[in-house]
Amino acid sequence: MTSLDVVAHIQRLRRYARFLCRNTADADDLVQDTLVKAIARAELFRPGTDLRVWLFAILHNTFVSGTRSYERRQRASSSFNHDDGVRIEATQDTHVELGRVLKAVDRLPDDQRRVILLVSVDGLTTDEAAVVLDLPVGTVRSRLARGRETLRRVARRDSAGTSALRLVGGHDVQTG
Repeated sequence: MTSLDVVAHIQRLRRYARFLCRNTADADDLVQDTLVKAIARAELFRPGTDLRVWLFAILHNTFVSGTRSYERRQRASSSFNHDDGVRIEATQDTHVELGRVLKAVDRLPDDQRRVILLVSVDGLTTDEAAVVLDLPVGTVRSRLARGRETLRRVARRDSAGTSALRLVGGHDVQTG
C-alpha cells in the first residue's frame, strides 16, 4: 500500500462521508481522521485484500465511534451538501428528479441508507459492504432490499401525484 493507492480512494470516501455526516466540514474531518488512522495502521493492511474496503471500514468505524457527537451537531445544523466534485450537465427535469431521489435517500433509516450508498453509489458488493459495516451478509442484503423497496414506493407515490399540469388562470391540459 502506497500513498498513491490511498489517494485514489479519497473522492469516494468523501462522498460516503458527506452522506453519513450531512455536513461538508464534518465529512472532511471524518475523511482526514480516516486517512490518519490508515497511515498510522498501515502495517495492519493485508496485501492482497481490497484497500477500498479496508478504508471504508476505517471510515465507517470512525463515524460510528463518534455518532453521538455527530448527531448532536447535526440537529443543530441540518445543512446537506450533495456536491461531491462530480459535475453533470443536467436538464431541469433531471435536476428535479435528482433532488427527489436524494431527499428520498435522506429519509431512509440510517441502516438502510448506509447500505444503499455503499452498494448503489460507491459500487461495493454486498460482501464488501458487510465487511465495512461489520454485519452479516444476509443483514446487508435485507437492508439493501428494504431500502430499495422504500425508494421504489416513494418514486411511485411521487409520480402518481403529478398527473396533470394546471395553467394559472386557465384549465387543465390533458393529453392522450
